[in-house]
Amino acid sequence: MRIAILSRNPRLYSTKRLVEAGEEKGHEMHVLDPLRCYMNINARESSIHRKGETLPKFDAVIPRIGASITFFGTAVLRQFEMIGTYPLNESVAISRSRDKLRSLQLLSRRGVGLPVTGFASQPQDVPDLLEMVGGAPLVIKLLEGTQGIGVVLAETRQAAESVIEAFMGLKSPIMVQEYIKEAGGADIRCLVIGDKVIAAMKRQAKSGEFRSNLHRGGSASLVKLTAAERATAVKAAKIMGLNVAGVDILRSNHGPLVMEVNSSPGLEGIEAATEKDVAGQIISFIEKNAKAHKTRTKGKG
Repeated sequence: MRIAILSRNPRLYSTKRLVEAGEEKGHEMHVLDPLRCYMNINARESSIHRKGETLPKFDAVIPRIGASITFFGTAVLRQFEMIGTYPLNESVAISRSRDKLRSLQLLSRRGVGLPVTGFASQPQDVPDLLEMVGGAPLVIKLLEGTQGIGVVLAETRQAAESVIEAFMGLKSPIMVQEYIKEAGGADIRCLVIGDKVIAAMKRQAKSGEFRSNLHRGGSASLVKLTAAERATAVKAAKIMGLNVAGVDILRSNHGPLVMEVNSSPGLEGIEAATEKDVAGQIISFIEKNAKAHKTRTKGKG
């Protein structure tokens, strides 16, 4: 098979591992920078171009689209879909999961456990919003933040109001969530492929930090999932319409709570923590599904 990987940097661990895994299985792997692709959109024969040449036909495409280029990256991916290339994750599913507020609304509609979350646009609504999510301490998040950036723990009501006022003054959309104290600064990253959690790790925040992201200095270790945690992760990925997803879960006193569903989960941390060939399993999934051109856009909204 000829497989394209949409990635801005071929030297990234996840991109390199996918190339290695594909080549080990005898596939022709190509890394394409989505920002260097451009499109011919017409009713007769749409095409994708790069460096003055029309790209050849690919059997499958693996999107590794960073959050900062979601708009153009998903447009390129849609073009691949239009010309008949099998997408590991579809463009509509990626867009759905990247919109944090929309994704939480979709998950809540389907009964998936979530931290109590509030969203407002007017400063005069903030006091009621804080009461709604249970008061301080609480977590304030930028809707467009990634890797723990733009996430603040407000330990007092006064601190929460100050942070929210500052974000609103910058015209930055935010949401507020209840703080799950019993999670102890840890979350669980579940790597879902198809209908299974194929790997999972516990991410523990470093001392003095509540964000467990590995990019923020958190540590990773093996974890044994409960049946409820596995079912929650698979259901969350399915609602988003993602074939491959990193589902972040908190352990709370009232069961697993989904924090986020990531459409381009990093492979380095979870492969190191679990010693599993996640990249190889992704390629195997493509082998089983690309020829049948199966898609999984089940979510709505």
